[in-house]
Amino acid sequence: MGLMQRQHLVTADQYVENVLQKYSGNRSAAERVANSMATSIQNWAGQQLSRLDYSGSFAKGTANSLSTDVDLFISLKSSTTETLKQIYGSLFGLAQNNGWNPRRQNVSIGVDYSGMKIDLVPGKMQSGYQNVHSLYKRKADSWTQTNVKLHIDTVAGSGRTKEIRAIKIWRDLHSLSFPSFHLELMVLEALKGKSTNNLASNVLHGLNYIGDNLQSKRIIDPANTNNVISDDLSSSEKHGVAQQAKTSASKQYWKDIIL
Repeated sequence: MGLMQRQHLVTADQYVENVLQKYSGNRSAAERVANSMATSIQNWAGQQLSRLDYSGSFAKGTANSLSTDVDLFISLKSSTTETLKQIYGSLFGLAQNNGWNPRRQNVSIGVDYSGMKIDLVPGKMQSGYQNVHSLYKRKADSWTQTNVKLHIDTVAGSGRTKEIRAIKIWRDLHSLSFPSFHLELMVLEALKGKSTNNLASNVLHGLNYIGDNLQSKRIIDPANTNNVISDDLSSSEKHGVAQQAKTSASKQYWKDIIL
């Protein structure tokens, strides 16, 4: 007998809603931190700065308190003369000089600031486009093209932000390596055609889908068909996430899935 047959649907939905409320993200705190960093970043970019925006979970409506990461997208003008690699290195130097304890990630630089983890994502606008940017990919010592606004719109307008948040909470409670955008796109793929009124059932279906498909499913950046999002996880990382998803989805009680 499946989980949804063992537990009354309304009760299950309310349980998931309560968990979402328990781990609701604090946008005001994130905004205070971002605003206090802005002057340093603006001074670093100078006249090359186009804009400074949220680009991650707070912009998409999928933030949770367990994942305190705030993604700040630093849009530089297309006329910027430095290479993407030079921009990345220079921004890392700024973070070092400011005592932000920077970490080199793939397309971002992770920093610690005022008790929050911030991902700084530098990008250079492509000439003739407002939202299309080139990003440095450190792991491949290469670059990729993306459209952060399209990423935000794809997730924020999907009608699936609650299911995504619940599965992000599941990921964080199990300390799994599963990049947020990859997770978001997997959930959107899993829930195609599903009702938006069955929250708990959809979360369970999403976990089963991840367990069955994560290791084989190619997930493509909607802004760039040449950017395979799913390639950013190793085979062993995919295996670990998929196994945990299968294990969690088989549990009888919701408290053993997300708590």
